[in-house]
Amino acid sequence: MGIVVGLNRMRIVTFRCEDQLFAADILSVERVLRNEGVRPIPDMPSWMEGVIDHDGRVIPVIDMRRRFGLAGVKPGPQSRLLICSGNGVEAALRVDAVLDVRPVEASDMSDPPALFRGLAGSYLKGLTRRQGQLVVVLDLDRLLATGESLQLEAGEGAA
Repeated sequence: MGIVVGLNRMRIVTFRCEDQLFAADILSVERVLRNEGVRPIPDMPSWMEGVIDHDGRVIPVIDMRRRFGLAGVKPGPQSRLLICSGNGVEAALRVDAVLDVRPVEASDMSDPPALFRGLAGSYLKGLTRRQGQLVVVLDLDRLLATGESLQLEAGEGAA
C-alpha cells in the first residue's frame, strides 16, 4: 500500500538544474522520460527547446535551465523530461536530473520570502529542504497558466 497523502502532506518530485534544487507536486507530473526525440521549432523563445511526440500528443519542451536564467548546456545522460500539466496546458520540462519522489509535511514547507512578490513569486508554492539543501517547490498550475502558455500553444500547433 502506498503512502496516503493527507491535507498536511504532499508528494513532490525533486529535480536538479545546475546545482539548484527544484520540485513539483507529483499530482502535476504525469511521467518522467529520457531526454530524447526533441524536435526544434523555429522562432520560439530561447527557453523553448522544441516539441516531442508523446503518446500521440505533441508536447512543447521547456529547457528549465534557460527558463531559470541559468547557462544552457547540452543534455547529459541524467537529463530527463518531466511531462507536466497545469490549468489544461501540457509541457515537458527538461531538467538535469530527477532526484527523488518523496512526501513533504506541511510543517516542513515555508512560504517564499516576502521579497519574492509579483509574477516570479506566484510561481512558487514554497520552500523546503532535502538533505540540508534548499528546494524551491514550483506551482506548475500558475507557471503554465501565465501568458507563456500562449507561446506553448503556438509551439504545439507547429509540429
